Amino acid sequence: MRHGQTLFNQLGKVQGACDSPLTDEGIRQATIAKKYFDDNNINIDSFYSSTQERACDTLEIIAGHTEYTRLKGIKEWNFGLFEGESERLNPKRKEGETSFGDSFVLYGGESSKDVQQRMVDTLTDVMTNDPQDTVLAVSHGGAMYLFIQAWLEYEKVASISFSNCCILKFAFDNGTFEFIEAINHTF
Repeated sequence: MRHGQTLFNQLGKVQGACDSPLTDEGIRQATIAKKYFDDNNINIDSFYSSTQERACDTLEIIAGHTEYTRLKGIKEWNFGLFEGESERLNPKRKEGETSFGDSFVLYGGESSKDVQQRMVDTLTDVMTNDPQDTVLAVSHGGAMYLFIQAWLEYEKVASISFSNCCILKFAFDNGTFEFIEAINHTF
């Protein structure tokens, strides 16, 4: 699941590895997501969050408690010197690229392949070692976009909206994630 709206989201700033607080709208979105889980009798057995405050705050609203595991492996993409700058400064995607590729590496950030690999490794480890059936991990738009690309062809990924508090539902079996659906129309 993606975190709720933040001040940087509202201002159109790149936040990546830096952080900004949830806005009132972000808190409202997280509250609606909690209601979605409650109304659909989805009982979450285990909770995980990125180490970033915006993800932790979103998870605490949904879980109603602070008993969860924080994981650096599901934090947002580090955009290097682009952090805190206007999103209008993001580099142009190269022809045929589904993300920014290595564009941020020159500026002290991460490559898309590195982010995707740490997301896949971390979430595979969680699902392999957590004995529970229903797990919620709160992460970030860029990292989630790269994670889902590991399991779906680009045309399907491009049709999914990654709004704040978007829930991506997956099944996991034998080390493989299977995308079920994206839930964000109520946010």
